[in-house]
Amino acid sequence: MSMSNSKKRRPGRPAKYPPEFQRDAVAMVLDEGRSIADVARSLMVNAGTLGNWVDRVRKERERGTGLDTDERAELVELRREAAQLRMERDLLKRSLAFWVKESTS
Repeated sequence: MSMSNSKKRRPGRPAKYPPEFQRDAVAMVLDEGRSIADVARSLMVNAGTLGNWVDRVRKERERGTGLDTDERAELVELRREAAQLRMERDLLKRSLAFWVKESTS
């Protein structure tokens, strides 16, 4: 198998970063005003990689496809609320299953 036909990861190279991680890292730069180097150091991410993410988001915002700060904050809050509701739903399901099991025993 030749190297040109397959995508091989270099040893020690991290897996692809999750989108949430990328968004949070970019927000630290664009919304909090921190430098790319500072954020990259604190998150242990290559500064060039973080710079690419920041450039991509800046271009999206210029085209009008990105979220502004208020929309991003609302999205974060809605995601947090959705996670809380999923947790409550799952707890209720387990409680109901336990109650049914106890009442039929």
